[in-house]
Amino acid sequence: MTTVSTTPTTTPVQPVPTPQPAMRLREIVFGAARSAAVRAAARLGVADALGDKPATADELAAVVKTEAGPLRRLLRALSCYGIFTENADGTFAHTEMSRLLRKDDPNSLRDISLWCTEPWTWEVWPRLDDAVRSGGNVFEDVFGKEFFDYLHEDAHESAQVFNRAMTTSSMQSALDVAALLDLTGVSVVADIGGGQGHVLASLLEKHPSVSGTLMDLPGVVARADERLRDGGPLSGRASIVAGDCREGIPVAADLYIIKNILEWDDDSTRRALRAVIAAARPGARVVVIENLVDDTPSMRFTTAMDLLLLLNVGGAKHTRQSLVERLSDAGLAIGEIRPVNPYLHAFECVIPD
Repeated sequence: MTTVSTTPTTTPVQPVPTPQPAMRLREIVFGAARSAAVRAAARLGVADALGDKPATADELAAVVKTEAGPLRRLLRALSCYGIFTENADGTFAHTEMSRLLRKDDPNSLRDISLWCTEPWTWEVWPRLDDAVRSGGNVFEDVFGKEFFDYLHEDAHESAQVFNRAMTTSSMQSALDVAALLDLTGVSVVADIGGGQGHVLASLLEKHPSVSGTLMDLPGVVARADERLRDGGPLSGRASIVAGDCREGIPVAADLYIIKNILEWDDDSTRRALRAVIAAARPGARVVVIENLVDDTPSMRFTTAMDLLLLLNVGGAKHTRQSLVERLSDAGLAIGEIRPVNPYLHAFECVIPD
């Protein structure tokens, strides 16, 4: 895609004062418009079209092949929230947030923005009151089948967006996890429900004497990180096991990592933790890494994720206390709880003697 670069005056529009409570509530009620605007900008590639220098809506419209007037309205709406900025001369420029919608940004959130606004989300959000009443998901009522069955059988494009979003999220957090974990005394690490294995690959790259196993569902590990696969640079120290961790874990390790999988219903969470305890020897470490809905600087994000989990799979994000209770009830001895980054916490646990 061509990138537009121009050199007009770049005086920013003056910020609008903080609105009163009644107007803030009105803005919240119109939150769907904000989400839709982000989705439209991502799908149109507006952030990719805009270069380092400001450009007019007419110039951008010529690149992304839209009408200039509606594009100007879209950019103006996004600029109200710090996604792009509108200058006094009518041009638009990048902000830190708008750059995150670029495909080539190393911290890109484009795919995650698309995932959180996929067509099915607009069908289930209006049923949130039903989910709150029942305590279960509404997805099956709306679409006639379970969430992941629908995704892979009926919504192939959405499934691809999901895969890209999860890959992006995992890759971005993998280095943070690798930087946090001390692997002193660890010879073998197991990443349980580890997706494509980005965390495991980052750990093996950092610790050349450590070997590891990635375990996840067959369709997930089939897309494992190329570094771990046969012929990859880490394949000599990595093994890949296909299976459902709730049904058993045929892996012996010094350290088990469980990241972002204890979001199911309570029964599934108990089964997964019991499987880890059954597989591990006494004294083995278990590190559970999760988003928390409290005690975090990203509560608006994590509480929204929590509600979406309720809607689509009947799951939940944890509070610090609820996760401590589940880990303790499973029989794990909990040690230090540390932040991995602004939206993840690591719970250091040990298999008791």
